[in-house]
Amino acid sequence: MRHPPPIRVRRALIGLLTAALAALVPFTATVPARAAAGPSSPSRQGAAAGAGYWHTEGRRILDAQNQPVRMAGVNWFGFETADYVAHGLWSRDYKSMIDQMRTLGYNTVRLPYSDDIFKGVQPNGISYAGGLNTDLQGLDSLHVMDRIVDYAGSVGLKVVLDRHRPDSSAQSALWYTSAVPETTWIADLKALAARYLGNTAVIGIDLHNEPHDPACWGCGDPNTDWRLAAERAGNAVLSVNPSLLIFVEGVQTVNGQSNWWGGNLAGAATAPVRLDVAGRLVYSAHDYATSVAQQPWFSDPSFPANMPAVWDKNWGYLFKQNIAPVWLGEFGTTLQSTVDQKWLAALVDYLRPTGAYGADSFNWTFWSWNPNSGDTGGILKDDWQTVDTVKDGYLAAVKAPGFTGGGGGGGDTNAPSTPAGLAVTGTSASSVSLSWSASTDDTGVTGYDVYRGTAKAGRTTGTSFTDTGLTAGTRYDYTVRAVDAAGNVSPASVPVTATTTGTGGGSSGCRATYKVSSDWGSGFNADITVVNTGSSTTRSWQVTWEWPGGQTVSGMWNASYHQVGRTVTASNADHNGAIAAGASTGFGFGAAPGGAGTPALSCRAA
Repeated sequence: MRHPPPIRVRRALIGLLTAALAALVPFTATVPARAAAGPSSPSRQGAAAGAGYWHTEGRRILDAQNQPVRMAGVNWFGFETADYVAHGLWSRDYKSMIDQMRTLGYNTVRLPYSDDIFKGVQPNGISYAGGLNTDLQGLDSLHVMDRIVDYAGSVGLKVVLDRHRPDSSAQSALWYTSAVPETTWIADLKALAARYLGNTAVIGIDLHNEPHDPACWGCGDPNTDWRLAAERAGNAVLSVNPSLLIFVEGVQTVNGQSNWWGGNLAGAATAPVRLDVAGRLVYSAHDYATSVAQQPWFSDPSFPANMPAVWDKNWGYLFKQNIAPVWLGEFGTTLQSTVDQKWLAALVDYLRPTGAYGADSFNWTFWSWNPNSGDTGGILKDDWQTVDTVKDGYLAAVKAPGFTGGGGGGGDTNAPSTPAGLAVTGTSASSVSLSWSASTDDTGVTGYDVYRGTAKAGRTTGTSFTDTGLTAGTRYDYTVRAVDAAGNVSPASVPVTATTTGTGGGSSGCRATYKVSSDWGSGFNADITVVNTGSSTTRSWQVTWEWPGGQTVSGMWNASYHQVGRTVTASNADHNGAIAAGASTGFGFGAAPGGAGTPALSCRAA
């Protein structure tokens, strides 16, 4: 019988509350002992995932050495929200977070994201106090993700990138929306595949999170058939990197029978996903308990004995019939009710590994690592430090053991040295030329990525680069990063600034005014109004200023920004770039410390 669709609240709790709680609880380096339920052997502590890229064979996943491997990890969310970064970094350093995952025996991290991160957005909610997250300062969201991926790989964890939402506002039933069409979805997936090409810490991409009604499986309608869309997207990703695993979730309803969003893979029995590269498909399901939503099977008189049949019908058959590997990409609960406790115990028993290396079983990532998941909570408690030993104890029996010969990041994980001596060697009205000294690397530098602000201007194999197509009389900031053959990326060089020749400087086509709305000494908020002084509607605008002191912008709304040294450049958001002649728009920001005075603003419109 068809049941009402589950309502997924999974609301993130307010970051300020979490940060306040963290401030009250001193950090303890010792990880709390795991609960007695389901103890794991010492070999599972700090277990490393298998070396290199992974591939599939029947229901098994194999590493680059053809050893069977199994994902046993956690979801660490945040990049998909308006914070544009994995949560909890307001409380602790990202490296210590990853180290703790590894120490607890988790070998894989699923990182949800939205397509917003491809727009150069700046992360919110990262603390740099007391030496925390120092190497993330000044980076945009994608570059923060780079650092998290690189460090996870360096300590032996694997990463699955999960397209969780089209934008940061909400998840979607279909893989596209009016604001984020299928073409953007596929282009962004290909961009991710290219970005991490050669970096074997990233083993694959989860194409879209939780397709649900009206998404269908095998119905043949290109606008709603998720199976066909997954084939289009999966093959596009494999055209860029044929070594990645492609994770395809289910839908909600097949032949009138419903399950959790993304949890119904019954249609794959007769309509399997067809990819151009063999050995790359992993099916993924989600499953939850009553803390998320009620389902008919929870009130069945035979519960929980009825649950294996429910799982078999929806996704377990794919593994049991040796069709393909199955990854339970999300499952979680607050464990507050007896029903939920019985559900998790039954599910863990269903997932229990067998065979050599304990790898002949289902793969999984628990939702979530974060404590601020409103309907499940997390492995961590609200202080972002202490382990919920009861939840972790349930999972102990199904964590993955280590593998002889398995390397966490797979081969070389050493980044090249930072490019030195970056200098401007020439400018014109539309170009800037740069040069720098060569970086060094243990396996050899293969290229350099040149960044204009937070946007990649290009890649070159030499130590010079000319950026073209620029606007006359405009200031630009540049940094360079070295890349080696394994995909390891160096820290950014010291930035340089260049101004193109010709008419420019000051303001052109718009005027910006500045007003401090509040100043409490250690920080302040300010509003900037942008007025179109031209005779036609603008397409875009940019406001630049230089702080008189050492102020740093901590967050901005209704505009994106980057700051290099004392210079801040703010650009319009998607919704306010168009300003009619004589009309105005505005944006605001927070910065620290206070007492900044009023900087001189320049405004340029196009």
